[in-house]
Amino acid sequence: MKAIPRPARAEARSTEFFPAGMFLYLLAGAAALMLLAMPAAADISRFLGDYSGSAPVRYEDGTSQQRDMSVSIRETGEGFLVAWTTTTEKEDGRRKTKSYEIEFRPSPREGIYAAAQKRNVFGHSVQLDPMKGEPYVWGRIDGDTLSVYSLFVTPSGDYEMQQFDRTLTEGGLQLVFTAEKAGEPERRVETFLKRE
Repeated sequence: MKAIPRPARAEARSTEFFPAGMFLYLLAGAAALMLLAMPAAADISRFLGDYSGSAPVRYEDGTSQQRDMSVSIRETGEGFLVAWTTTTEKEDGRRKTKSYEIEFRPSPREGIYAAAQKRNVFGHSVQLDPMKGEPYVWGRIDGDTLSVYSLFVTPSGDYEMQQFDRTLTEGGLQLVFTAEKAGEPERRVETFLKRE
């Protein structure tokens, strides 16, 4: 009786879903897509520097005061710092100076920056709480304009809003500051701040 030949044993199939080279290719593609999906950081480098100027501040009641203003914009490890000072001259010759300094860090939204004003119990920088009478602050870069917004909730539950728009111009920044309470304008300042 003739022996029936057995079929040749099939070669063991690879247990890999993708060959190693294909897997690395797909991984690189996924990383590239993630980078494209991330918001592009706005260019703060154009705003960096020290600026100063002065302007009359006009109030809605018709009064005005002269103010000297300066701003310094610096890059930090995680974002940028805006420090500004205003000095008001009273009618009797006294001078009153106020200084502020806020660090801004990128948010998940393109061109919008969260203020890092205090540290929580875990040591992370967080924003202040407007329900405690503290200002809620954020920044935005839109083209040639760096804006800083401050929202205050008053003891009566109304709100106050301040906005600093600093726009790059030849030789410095054009500053427009506005303040309103419950939607009603309170004061406005426009002046040129010269780059030092």
